[in-house]
Amino acid sequence: MVVVIVLIVIVVLVLAVLLWGVAAYNGLIRLRNLAQEAWRQIDVELTRRHDLIGNLVETVKGYAAHERSTLEEVIAARATAMAPGQSPAQQAESENLLSQALGRLIAVAEAYPDLKANENFLALQGELTSTEDRIASARRYYNATVRDLNTRVETVPTNVVANLFSVRRAEYFEAAGEERVAPRVDFDQRGEAAPPAGEGQA
Repeated sequence: MVVVIVLIVIVVLVLAVLLWGVAAYNGLIRLRNLAQEAWRQIDVELTRRHDLIGNLVETVKGYAAHERSTLEEVIAARATAMAPGQSPAQQAESENLLSQALGRLIAVAEAYPDLKANENFLALQGELTSTEDRIASARRYYNATVRDLNTRVETVPTNVVANLFSVRRAEYFEAAGEERVAPRVDFDQRGEAAPPAGEGQA
């Protein structure tokens, strides 16, 4: 009788561990899928950003073609940001450099009143501002999901399941170094460049 009870206890414990393992694995996969889905949304918005910046450069060219070095700098930074196969951290750094180059382009545009008043230029600025806001929102959601996934991957006991099934940490989408959030270029109603995020903001 004692042997039967012991066997029953062992079977119950094994089943409990298996059920917990399945639940832990499913939770990890759900978070990983959410992170991947969130990253795809960021990618969509970044593609739109790159297209808008390309159009903005073409518009500026029509009024300030001799500002060649600034235009080429933006074009080169855009090409780097559009390069395939970048990790989230690498993409964030590329976008950071693109934002800095774009800020210099907008500063150049300030010297051309006709350009600042151009309807296409103003429309592109408005669309770019809206896209930057969507990127910031998508980045916050993605980073929150990555934080939840990484917490599960690193903490006991779910780290055992993560290691067993090769569920790895995900990278945050943020600038490396001192500036933790990729800077963005924003525009007010006059089409003036606002300071990058992180300067004078929380």
